[in-house]
Amino acid sequence: MQFQRFFLNRKTTRISVLILLAILSLISKQAEAQWKPVEGILTTDWTSKVTPENVWQEYPRPQLVREKWMNLNGLWEYAIRPKDEEKPAQFDGKILVPFAVESALSGVGKQVGDQNKLWYRRTFEVPENWNSERLILRFDAVDWELKLWVNGKYVDSHTGGYDNSAFNITPFLKKDELQEIVVSVYDPVDAGTQPRGKQVKNPNSIWYTSVTGIWQTVWLEPLAKQNIEILRITPNIDVDSIHIKVTCVNDNKEMNYEALVFDNQKLVCKATSSTLKALKLSIPDAKQWTPDSPFLYDMIMILRDKNGKTVDSLKTYFGMRKISLGKDEKGITRMMLNNKFVFQHGFLDQGWWPDGLYTAPTDEALRYDIEMTKKMGFNLARKHVKVEPQRWYYWCDKLGLLVWQDMPSGDAYINPDGKDTTRTQESGIQFMKELQEIMREKFNHPSIIVWVPFNEGWGQWKSVTVGEVIKINDPSRLVDVASGWADRKSGDIYDIHAYPGPKMPEPEPFRAIVLGEYGGLGLPLEGHTWQKANNWGYKNISNPDALADAYSELTSKLLDLKEKGLSAAVYTQTTDVEGEVNGMMTYDRRVSKIAPETLARINAGYLPPVFIADTNTFTKEFMLSIKNQSPAGEIRYTINGKDPEKKSKLYKTPVKLKKTTEVKARIYWPDGTFSKVTTATFHKLP
Repeated sequence: MQFQRFFLNRKTTRISVLILLAILSLISKQAEAQWKPVEGILTTDWTSKVTPENVWQEYPRPQLVREKWMNLNGLWEYAIRPKDEEKPAQFDGKILVPFAVESALSGVGKQVGDQNKLWYRRTFEVPENWNSERLILRFDAVDWELKLWVNGKYVDSHTGGYDNSAFNITPFLKKDELQEIVVSVYDPVDAGTQPRGKQVKNPNSIWYTSVTGIWQTVWLEPLAKQNIEILRITPNIDVDSIHIKVTCVNDNKEMNYEALVFDNQKLVCKATSSTLKALKLSIPDAKQWTPDSPFLYDMIMILRDKNGKTVDSLKTYFGMRKISLGKDEKGITRMMLNNKFVFQHGFLDQGWWPDGLYTAPTDEALRYDIEMTKKMGFNLARKHVKVEPQRWYYWCDKLGLLVWQDMPSGDAYINPDGKDTTRTQESGIQFMKELQEIMREKFNHPSIIVWVPFNEGWGQWKSVTVGEVIKINDPSRLVDVASGWADRKSGDIYDIHAYPGPKMPEPEPFRAIVLGEYGGLGLPLEGHTWQKANNWGYKNISNPDALADAYSELTSKLLDLKEKGLSAAVYTQTTDVEGEVNGMMTYDRRVSKIAPETLARINAGYLPPVFIADTNTFTKEFMLSIKNQSPAGEIRYTINGKDPEKKSKLYKTPVKLKKTTEVKARIYWPDGTFSKVTTATFHKLP
C-alpha cells in the first residue's frame, strides 16, 4: 500500500504540474494576444526577446538592494483622454510598462500631446508573507506629471521626468483583497518649460520623438517603520577611507548602523555608528577604481534599534575613485583621475532606442552600448541631456566607463554670446528640484565624475549660482557649468564645441580645457535607418572606408591637442538616433560603421605619420620632421615618389630637402601591420 500511495502521489503531482504548466502557457498566450510591438518600426536584436512576462525583471536599484520586492512591469490598461477629463470609465487597451506610449514596444505607438492625459490602471495582490509596516510604491521615472490613486483614493503627485518617485500606499490598502492602482500622466513636451532633453512634438534633425508616461521600472517594496532612506558614500583615496552618511525614515535618534565591507566575499573591515553621526571607515590597502581596473567593494548595511534588533538591512557597493584638477609635468591644469592625468575620450551618448525610445528593450541591450564603447577604445560617455535607469550606471561602474552626467535641458535658449536667460519661479524651482534629486540618487556611482547643468545655452540660467550649488552638494566631483557656447569663467572646466573639429582654446591656470562635442561624421546605411530619406549629419560621409579615414584624420589632430593641454574630448555620437546619422553604430545597433577593433587601434594612436610643417614651400632648404603618434612602430619614408616599404629608409632625424620633393611615409608596427601612406609635396621656390 505504501508503494501504491507513493506512485499514486507521484502520478498526481505530475498531472498537477502539467495542468499548472498548461495554465501558465494559456496565460502567456493570452498576454501575447493582447500585446505586440507596433509594426513598421526599425527593430533591434532584442526587440523579439521582449514579452509581457519577462519585461525588465532585473532588480532596479543595484546601489540599495533589499531582499523583498515586487516587480509591477508588464501589461497595464491605458487610455488617452482630454486633459480636463476625470478617470475614464473604460480604457482603450493594453500597454507594456515600462515603455513610453509613443514607442513600438509599448504596443501602442500613439502621441499624447499637451492637450491630453495618459491614464494607466492595473491590480496587484500583497504577498501573504509581507508583514511590513509600510508598503512603498516606486516609479523610477515617469514623464512628466504623475498623479496616483490607490483603490479609488487619491494618494499624491510628482513632477519630473528623470527622478524617482515613491509613495507610501499603506493607508490606502484593502485587507485581503485585490488592490487597484490608477495613474494619470500629463506631459506638455516642448510646449512647457520643464526639463525634457531632445523630446519634441515634431521630430527633425537633432530633435527626437516625445516620450510620455512611465519609462522606467515600477515596483513595490515592503519596509519597516524605520529604515535607511538615503545612503551617501564618499571615497577618499588619499587616506584609503570612505565617509558614510545615512538618513533614516522615522529616526528616533536611538538607532545604530553597522557597515561591513567585503572584497570578493572576504571581510575587509567593519564599524558601527549612530545614525546621528557620519562614519569614517578605513579601507586597508585600498584597491582603486579605474576604467582599466573597475574594482568594486561590496558593503552590507545593518540598521538596529536601541535594543540591538535589526530593523533594516541592505547591500550596496562602492569604488575607490578620485576626480580632481591638478598640474601635469608641463604645469598645465588637467583633469586628474586618482591623482594621475588620464586623457578622457568618449561618446556623446543620447541613450535612445528605435523600439523603446527612452527605454532600452532589455538589460542586455542597455549593457551592450557600454561594452561596445569600451571595445572601440573609449573610456568615457557623456550622457547627453538625459538620465538613465540606475542599472545603466551600475554597468558603467562594473565595466569601467567614466561618465559626465548632463542635466536634461528645458526652457529658453540664449545665444553663444548672450546673457543668462530668466526663468519663471515655477520653472526655476522645478529645474533645481530635479537637478538636486538626480544628483542625490546617482551620488554613489564611481563612474560619474562630472556634472553638466547646461548645454549650448539651452535653459542657461543663473550659471554661476547653479555651479556653486552643485559644488556645495557634491564637492567630490567636477562641474562643467556650460558645455559649449556661453562660458561664464566658473566651474572646474572650460568646455567648447567644434564640428567637425577638433579644436581647443588656450589652456587656463585654474580650469581644465575640454572639447565637449566634436565629430558628427554622418553616414546613413541602407536598411538600418529610422527614415529612408532626409537623414542628417554635421558632415556627410559617403561610405565606411571614407568614415574611417575621416575619423583617423580627426584623431590625429586630437592627439596633438592632447599634448597641448586638452584634457578630454567627446565624439558625436554612440549611435544614430532617428534622422540623425552621426553614430558610430546604426540606430538598430546591428552595424558598427567602423569595426570596433579598427576603431580601438585608431584611438590608441595607430595612425599614419604626421608631417610637422607650417608650410609646403621653401627657398633654400627645408628640414622636415615626421611624427609617430602611436605607442610603437618605426617610420619608413621615401623621397623618390614610391610608396615606402619595410626596407625603405628609417626615419631617425629630420629630413633635409633641397629641391621640390614628394615625400611619402608610413609606420610599420611590431605586430606586422602598417599604416596608410602620408604623402606631401614640398616646393622649392625660385
